[in-house]
Amino acid sequence: MATAKKLPSGSWRVRIYDYTDSNGKQHYKSFTAKTKKEAEKAAANYMPEDRTSRTEATFGECADAYILKRTPVMSASTIREYSGYRRRYLDRLSKIPIWRITQDDIQREVNTLSLDLSPKTVRNVHGFISTVLGAYRPDFRLHTVLPKRVPPKLYVPTEDEIRRLMVSVSDTVMELPILLAAFGPMRRGEICALRTENISGNIVHVCENMVIDKDNKWRIKAPKSYAGDRYIDYPDFVAEHWQGITGRITELDPDDISHRFEHVLKNAGLPHFRFHDLRHYSASIQHALGIPDAYIQQRGGWNSDAVLKQVYRHTLEEQTRQMTAKINDHFSALHDTQT
Repeated sequence: MATAKKLPSGSWRVRIYDYTDSNGKQHYKSFTAKTKKEAEKAAANYMPEDRTSRTEATFGECADAYILKRTPVMSASTIREYSGYRRRYLDRLSKIPIWRITQDDIQREVNTLSLDLSPKTVRNVHGFISTVLGAYRPDFRLHTVLPKRVPPKLYVPTEDEIRRLMVSVSDTVMELPILLAAFGPMRRGEICALRTENISGNIVHVCENMVIDKDNKWRIKAPKSYAGDRYIDYPDFVAEHWQGITGRITELDPDDISHRFEHVLKNAGLPHFRFHDLRHYSASIQHALGIPDAYIQQRGGWNSDAVLKQVYRHTLEEQTRQMTAKINDHFSALHDTQT
């Protein structure tokens, strides 16, 4: 993505490829402004569809234009993902003029990516390719054969593991984040962005999220989705932990939480799982208590019930293993009495 660079004068400049002349020389257009944001905005305004419809515009240029123009309305995580796909995986495709790209080019790219990347990542990259082509070649319909989806392997912590975890983090900086995730459930970014002004009694208004922006800095923004803005009524034993706090309830950022969580599990002698899996525990317990899925989905801020179904499937598989072991133990005991 075209990014402004600071000049010795203190101004910011963005250089955008314009065209290649008959002698093979590449020409660029420069946009200079007092601020980085203004320079990038000027560049974005220069790269509408009429620029990228020129025959010399490559897929990479169109991809950069797409990301730059939609930066104000896309979430920071989406911008980061798109920029990563463009930078890491699409070097060959980025050099091809967008009007010359064929279905075979796309299929070849997907086949190559599938050798090293997971099916989910390949599908995500293809989704980005499709999005860019949809913006600049709307009549081009893709029929790519994609790798089959692989069901994600979710880990759902047990009640005993949660008890041991709570004992291990008692009176530490990780105690409140873990309580908010396991009994809310809240996400890492939501916890790190939570401020006491968004708490009333036992009720937490989840209305902000801490994310990494395109400059690789942590920013606090509104939730990525409508479902993410919600209210959670916590039990008293959780609410008592934020008494006396003013401002942000933790100074940790999401990466801090993940790194510290690894050490917490190790010190507690627990198997490795993600901090995010505490949300799965919360969903599975609510389901076991007979709480309606619609309420569980709303409390957790899920857009759909897809994750809940995966969690329930895991729980059912675990129950099946337990029942199978119980049956086989009974049959084994019966056999032992006959020998």
